[in-house]
Amino acid sequence: MPKAIHPYEVLRRPIVTEKSTMLAGQGKYVFEVAKHANKPQIQEAVQRAFNVTVTAVNTTIVRGRRKRNRAGRRAGTPPSWKKAIVTLRAGDEIQLFEGV
Repeated sequence: MPKAIHPYEVLRRPIVTEKSTMLAGQGKYVFEVAKHANKPQIQEAVQRAFNVTVTAVNTTIVRGRRKRNRAGRRAGTPPSWKKAIVTLRAGDEIQLFEGV
């Protein structure tokens, strides 16, 4: 059984890029989420936070890319994070993204 996470701790921040803005036109919204959150927890968090109906959740782990300095030595690696693409029922929208 997965560890219980409070719904307001699941969503970290919205991802606003060219690709995510194009997806918003199709009723899909992109968020950075807690790394250990599963799909039902993400669905519940979005439904509670924005008062919408979620039909599908797709997730992926975005790995931190290795950074190098001029000499070719490793300078460090940014942390990995989890991305969730949330599909809403037709007619629902999240107002947070509309002004972007």
